[in-house]
Amino acid sequence: MFNKKKIFTSLAGVGFFLSVASGTALAQKSVEMPVSQENAQFQRIEQPLGLKIAVTLGGIGLIGLELWWFLLSKSKAVQANRNKDIQEITITVDGGYEPSQVVVEAGQRVRLNFLRRDANSCLEKVLVPDFHIAQDLILNQVTAVEFTPDKPGEYPFTCGMNMYRGMILARSS
Repeated sequence: MFNKKKIFTSLAGVGFFLSVASGTALAQKSVEMPVSQENAQFQRIEQPLGLKIAVTLGGIGLIGLELWWFLLSKSKAVQANRNKDIQEITITVDGGYEPSQVVVEAGQRVRLNFLRRDANSCLEKVLVPDFHIAQDLILNQVTAVEFTPDKPGEYPFTCGMNMYRGMILARSS
């Protein structure tokens, strides 16, 4: 999941950028301007050690939360229910898709029931490009989308603007 080479090269690039930027600032000539003795230097404001520690721990906590959110929080895949000859599951559309990953059997008919709760215009449509489906979703109503995945694989579905995404995982039976 973590590509060490990409992380290292990104950090090296940031370090190079900062070294070039700071070297440019040091190479510039300083212009001496007359200043009063009163404003000649910055005044140091001492903060309590507890406050420094709290701010540092808060920053580390927020960085950790951001890393977890974008890299480690993956939703669990949910198995579609089998009703006679069709696999069926309801997906709630409210700020995204829940569940966002659906497991189905390849070669069997699938019905995804999208229940749209979010009035966001981005979520007015669902696209399943591998099956050439573009279906409008009506607010506060269930809209059924049916297709048959012929072979095992991963089939993405997205909103109309490709901002919200989900995945259909077709497994062999």
